[in-house]
Amino acid sequence: MAARIGTETLRTAEELRRRLARLDGRGYKAYKSLQGAYDLGDFVLHLVHVQGDPFATPSRVHVWIPQRHAGFPEWSCRSEARAVGVAHLLARTFTEKARRISRPRGSGHSGLIEMDRPGQEVLPRTAVRLTAEGVEARFAVGLPAHGRRIAADEARALLLEDVPRIVRESLRFAAYDPETVRTFAEVNEDATWLRAQLPAWGLVAFVADGACLPRRSGVDERPLETGAVPFASPPSLRREVVLPSGRRLTGMGIPAGVTLIVGGGYHGKSTLLRALERGVYNHEPGDGREFVVTVPDAVKVRAEDGRSVAGVDLSPFIRNLPSGIDTRTFSTANASGSTSQAAAIQEALEVGTSLLLIDEDTAATNFMVRDRRMQRLVPGAQEPITPFIDRVRQLYETRGVSTILVVGSSGDFFDVADTVIKLHEYRVEDVTEAAREIARQLPSERMPAPDNPFQGPPVRRVPDPTSVSPQKGKRATYVRARGREMLQLGMAVIDLRAVEQLVHVAQTRAIGQALAYARRRYMDGRRTLPEIIAAVLADIERQGLDVLDPGGLLDLAGFRAQELAAALNRLRTLRVRVEPPT
Repeated sequence: MAARIGTETLRTAEELRRRLARLDGRGYKAYKSLQGAYDLGDFVLHLVHVQGDPFATPSRVHVWIPQRHAGFPEWSCRSEARAVGVAHLLARTFTEKARRISRPRGSGHSGLIEMDRPGQEVLPRTAVRLTAEGVEARFAVGLPAHGRRIAADEARALLLEDVPRIVRESLRFAAYDPETVRTFAEVNEDATWLRAQLPAWGLVAFVADGACLPRRSGVDERPLETGAVPFASPPSLRREVVLPSGRRLTGMGIPAGVTLIVGGGYHGKSTLLRALERGVYNHEPGDGREFVVTVPDAVKVRAEDGRSVAGVDLSPFIRNLPSGIDTRTFSTANASGSTSQAAAIQEALEVGTSLLLIDEDTAATNFMVRDRRMQRLVPGAQEPITPFIDRVRQLYETRGVSTILVVGSSGDFFDVADTVIKLHEYRVEDVTEAAREIARQLPSERMPAPDNPFQGPPVRRVPDPTSVSPQKGKRATYVRARGREMLQLGMAVIDLRAVEQLVHVAQTRAIGQALAYARRRYMDGRRTLPEIIAAVLADIERQGLDVLDPGGLLDLAGFRAQELAAALNRLRTLRVRVEPPT
């Protein structure tokens, strides 16, 4: 018999088996008659979208397990942070089980069972969600075929044997050691709480003692297995906290202001900064960075030769160009290193940040500092660039924006620093007083820029709706994530390689959908770029990521306003109208 849930007919497992038998040997498109929901006893299997060809994008399946069968205790989803932490564990286990259990069952994608594998960062995701009512999982399956003919026996084994086994071994509480589930719940909740306390403590970041910061490689974010030096905080910066779980934690608190990270090459400076840039996200237990947290709006900025810039006010850093171009509304299709870094800072300030993260290895040298000798040879009147060293304190004192800067080549920054941290063989020392004494003994004799351009409100940038088009051919909306670093919106391809705090392809996919959503809902030629970004994020906060994908056909992950703005700012077709500040 068929039951009904809400307005949707719920068919039985036996009916699915009979339907498959009738389809055997028919053309592949006949699979579409299977769309709908099926009661498989302890969970509901919903065939949401059926592919039209075995070589096409695989079919989309949703699974719903009510808590009476899932069995997750109340404490596992008592808070959103706990629920997201446990959902991360479930998604990781599902992907591992699917990879082991699924196998090729015919042509093309036949037999595939696939979900986006989570990375080390714990993100809210549409792939697996845990609530007090139950567990929902979304994934792809390749319905089997021989050639382009339905292989019913293989489909039955896929849908009524493989999928149920994976579901029962990954999405039920009984499949886990309870302490493992509790650890994922509590660690995620503790990290969320710890990050939220930073402003009240006067900090912009915290690095726990014992943390493992080095990664296995530049393309493997798992912790280094051997040879990693556990982090140990210097006594002058050590803080002790008690987390909501009751765990006591000590670690280094980095205060607000201007902080330098110094030391010899290969001694861990960039490794520490890398951990801090990823500290805007929580990390899974065992990652080594579970309690490395940074204020949630921190932005890593770098030079990015060749990127486009649309109507950005670069005048705090660049003015009086020989060409006479007005840098208060600067646009280019091919920015230099210094221009791109100035634009990245201004764009970060526009969307909102309280902390800039900069590594001199990826910065434009002429943008960062000009020493006294160069100032004497090329006087200020002949140099359009005001270096960052002359703006970094103004940013903090006027806008409250802190900076953490990795520097190994210029001691001139000692003059503007509040805190100086030295790394030697991955061990940390507070050398603030030593740096100040050196600055007193060896004055740089630089001539700082006298004015402060950050005192007034910034200009307002209003995107031109006609310059943001998700249309491609006859398709009103065409959005594709080409891995984590490339995003296609309509006919345009957005290069996100320099957006280093984007960590997962599901975020890139969600950002693409968010840009299309913003174009439909909020780009009206009146709203500013930050207003548009805020409106999109508010809708996601109220309605979840499904507001971007009502059909539930995509694996999406949570993202920040900063990355959404970064993608829009790198859209080469973007045009803006610049208005004076209000």
